[in-house]
Amino acid sequence: MRTIAELHYRVAGAVRGRWPGAHRSQRGHSGPEFRAHAPLIDMPDLRRLDLHASLRDPFGQWLVRVNSERMAIPVAMVADLSASIGFEGAQRKLDVLADFVESLSWSAWRNGDSFGFVGCDEEVRSELVLPQTRARGGGVALAASLRALVPAGRSAQGLLAAHRYLTRQRSLLFLVSDFHLPLEFVEGVLDSLADHDVVPVVLWQPQEFGLGVGTGIADVIDPESGLRRALWWRPSLRARWESAQRDRRAALLGECGRRRLAPLVIEGAFDADAVTRHFLS
Repeated sequence: MRTIAELHYRVAGAVRGRWPGAHRSQRGHSGPEFRAHAPLIDMPDLRRLDLHASLRDPFGQWLVRVNSERMAIPVAMVADLSASIGFEGAQRKLDVLADFVESLSWSAWRNGDSFGFVGCDEEVRSELVLPQTRARGGGVALAASLRALVPAGRSAQGLLAAHRYLTRQRSLLFLVSDFHLPLEFVEGVLDSLADHDVVPVVLWQPQEFGLGVGTGIADVIDPESGLRRALWWRPSLRARWESAQRDRRAALLGECGRRRLAPLVIEGAFDADAVTRHFLS
């Protein structure tokens, strides 16, 4: 059996979970992390009596320690499955996405978190929706379906409706796309997901932004619309192509920066350690 790479993630601040897990919270009374002192009369548990704090209390109260418990969170992924995700360079984007799904679902299970998935092209693909689950192998069958998928959607319009399929509880949400989308549309999607802690994940292949060296006629195709066109590939066009890619990247990073979001850019194969470094940086 193929080994699934584990990644590590975290959320900023305390979570408001309902299930025991691995994340800091401000709930519970007997966890490992000290939160505050409380009068013994309000929390009558002599096992947590703090003698030093009680002796220093100016009102002469007996004080007990209140410790926060570690809680679980929902972890979800909303993925763009339109035709451009079928692009294949050194790796196929869908295979990179499938590897990410396997790794994230496995890591969520290891942390005690639930995992959910919403796949979208022109609409939400109901057969590629996984409600939040704590099942150990929840992402394995989903990843197999993604690897077998031949994306044909002419848009990613379904991303605007993805929030309806997510839990109401604030989640750690990975928004995965190649973001070859109008910036206004991206803004609308991010607005619809504002109730969650969003991590934009940009799937790119280096071959998308260059047709190799040399000069000549290049046959190019727009995967979203299916339009095919012959271009005379020359140095000036190459410079414009590369400049457009840099401008696109800067605009996307700028939009994320305005929302205080830190995008994760995956250029090539999936690397679980790179995802971990993203959260630790």
